Amino acid sequence: MKTRTTLETGIASATALVLMTSLTLASVFSSSASASQTLAPESAAIVKYQTQHRTVNIEGVDIFYREAGPKDAPTILLLHGFPTSSHMFRNLIPALSDRYHVIAPDYPGFGNSAKPSVDDFDYSFDNLANLMGKLIEKLEVKKYSLYLMDYGAPIGFRLAEANPERIESLIIQNGNAYDEGLREFWDPIRTYWNDRTAENAAPLANFISLEGVKWQYTHGVRNEANISPDNWNVDIKHLSLEGNPQIQLQLFYDYQNNVPHYPAWQAYFRKHQPPTLIVWGKNDYIFPADGAHPYKRDLNNVEFHLLDTGHFALEEDGQVIADYIRNFLSTLGS
Repeated sequence: MKTRTTLETGIASATALVLMTSLTLASVFSSSASASQTLAPESAAIVKYQTQHRTVNIEGVDIFYREAGPKDAPTILLLHGFPTSSHMFRNLIPALSDRYHVIAPDYPGFGNSAKPSVDDFDYSFDNLANLMGKLIEKLEVKKYSLYLMDYGAPIGFRLAEANPERIESLIIQNGNAYDEGLREFWDPIRTYWNDRTAENAAPLANFISLEGVKWQYTHGVRNEANISPDNWNVDIKHLSLEGNPQIQLQLFYDYQNNVPHYPAWQAYFRKHQPPTLIVWGKNDYIFPADGAHPYKRDLNNVEFHLLDTGHFALEEDGQVIADYIRNFLSTLGS
């Protein structure tokens, strides 16, 4: 009888332990479900503003662009430089898209946009600006701020001069509009402008070599380890495609046609006075800080920052630039 009582007691204890464990697990799962429900709205918001990768046909040319943020928010058009693409904005876009509608296209001949041959397409800055304007029309954007870098400057300034009423502000990062900004780097390109021969074109080939592209990303930076090699590896993949060296050479040659526009762009600054943020890598050899200071001659409402980095300032000071942009635009009520 005593043995039976002990056995029954053990079974009762085990049963109680199982019941307690079951209740504990049920409580854990219930808490987890509750936590998931709590996090769901935040997760949904993150998904809502995830960067979208799209392609649209403009005048027979497929134009790739990245887009993020609420479409009813103030728009920022990000215009990339040479030799890259909208890839240069891959980190800036999510840093802004919670508050802004951000659009970053690839020009024809760059990134993921179409690359028709030089025989089939007009690779000029006039035409690139024309297509970017048509893209803005297609996306039904009425007003926007412009982020201008390198090649993005002559493209964006054409848009601004043509439709000044649409421009809410300028954000200029190593993008030139003054003679002072064309220094020693441009000497071999000037030689090519003056005499378009194969001999004068030869030195320019280095600009689209792996070594030359890497130099553009790393020259003047504080710490080369800060710069991801993905940059030049991505760029060189596109630059090496058949026909692309000829495309880039054509744009090198056409860049001379930007210089006569400088006085008109400066007149646009003086007349329309767009609020302007300058965030410039001061160690840039391609567009040195000599080209940043003259903006202050023509613009009354300018916020000016020289950053201790190189040509692709976003790679080393991306968060700094994003913070400057957010603070700058917030003062404009955007």
